[in-house]
Amino acid sequence: MTAIKLDGREVSEAVRNRLASAISDLDFVPALHFVRVGENPASVSYVRSKERLAASLGVASHVHVLPADASQAAVMNTVQHLNTEADVDGILVQLPLPDHLDSAPVLQAIDPAKDVDGLHPINVGRLWAGQDGLFPCTPLGLIAILKYYDIAIESKNVVIVGRSNLVGKPAAALFLREHATVTVAHSRTMDLAGLCQQADILVSAVGSPAMITPDVVKAGAAVLDVGLTRVNGAIQGDVHPDVWDKAGYLTPMPGGTGRMTTAMLMENTYRAALGRRRSALASFAS
Repeated sequence: MTAIKLDGREVSEAVRNRLASAISDLDFVPALHFVRVGENPASVSYVRSKERLAASLGVASHVHVLPADASQAAVMNTVQHLNTEADVDGILVQLPLPDHLDSAPVLQAIDPAKDVDGLHPINVGRLWAGQDGLFPCTPLGLIAILKYYDIAIESKNVVIVGRSNLVGKPAAALFLREHATVTVAHSRTMDLAGLCQQADILVSAVGSPAMITPDVVKAGAAVLDVGLTRVNGAIQGDVHPDVWDKAGYLTPMPGGTGRMTTAMLMENTYRAALGRRRSALASFAS
């Protein structure tokens, strides 16, 4: 048995096509603004790729570049300025920031209504409270992939390996919203292998190459590989290649969950723009 490939490229293209159509019907142009500090090559590349995707969907974008030695106050002031700009719908601070900067207060300074990364504490609270909000992009992409391939989530056992604020924790909340039974495992979990073997849906978001081996995967399970590590210049995921012969469904790495992250960023930008503009219209009408 060879697992069915959960093709992030195909799913992200479907999301992009849907968004492009929806955005073209708007009577305004959504605007996404990036804040980048320094010239870290990876950050420069990531922002450029997001700019290109935004342009292809009809989303306006602008990059605010601060020098690598920018002060905490300078970064905070940039975010606060963007908060006040009525034509800015989404704000994304590209991480990681240089070592001398504290990212937590910067992310907390973003207006929750413009927080397209979904990392503001208010959006985190809304996620766990079952309310509407803007939520982290990679976990949103996991749910979107499963739904695209009609893989049942409700009542299934979901095991998430990794408890980060970017993936593990918000993914747990999103799977709970879909009525799954969720276990979050981490470095101090006892009998990790035993837990993984019970998973109908197994998510690995650790960044440890090939740690998920066939012996810890339930036959026929859906396996979502979020881990990404560069080894000798090549990208490797958390899931061992031999899992293709054990799982029922599997995301490739690359070409799986990563493509969905940027697609869901644009989904969040579209939703943020709609929410803000509608709120403004409602306030004006009242």
